[in-house]
Amino acid sequence: MEEALSCIGKMPIFSGIREEELYTLIKCCDGQMAVFEKDQWIFQAGEELGYIMVVLKGRLAIIQEDFWHQQKETIHIMPGEIFGENYASAGSKILPVGIKAAENSEVLFLDYERSLTFCTMACPFHSMMVHNLIRIMSANKGRAEEKLEHISQKTTRDKLRSYLSRKALQEGSYSFDIPYNRQELADYLGVDRSAMSSELGKMKAEGILEFKKNHFILNKLK
Repeated sequence: MEEALSCIGKMPIFSGIREEELYTLIKCCDGQMAVFEKDQWIFQAGEELGYIMVVLKGRLAIIQEDFWHQQKETIHIMPGEIFGENYASAGSKILPVGIKAAENSEVLFLDYERSLTFCTMACPFHSMMVHNLIRIMSANKGRAEEKLEHISQKTTRDKLRSYLSRKALQEGSYSFDIPYNRQELADYLGVDRSAMSSELGKMKAEGILEFKKNHFILNKLK
């Protein structure tokens, strides 16, 4: 348990909370840990979600599915990130998307209502967690707006330029890694993978950028 608490304590949602306080806090929030194998479903669209999910290890994928059961990965949730806070706070709590493990993963589930409801102890570290949660939700909103900025561009090239330019700005360098493979990047931008790969090849030939796997170098044009 001590090893688990050490890992949990590194998560942003628990920032500023001492390790000796974590056990009490997690118990207060009815926290449960679970391990999932790659491609294992955690929740499917239409199921009810009443938890805040904290990814401790691995990577989760949000899956959109249409009426004809065509599935598409849209967003990946990495270690330290959370999922479910927006859906759990909604009136129906019904998930419009599915979520599964993109690789072997470990997840901490916190009951949403208990996480946001203070007990009679009114522990300061519980208040700290709520403060962290609000900050994370604000950051997530910013990421959603950023994605909208990229996918609202008209062409595949414009979407790539928008995404890669923002990534370079965030990294403070023209040379950086992105967290997606080609299919994941295509899904994120809402474009066809083959068309995107072709466009990347053209941009490389034109000297706009260089790349190898998920590493990119942007070149300044004369």
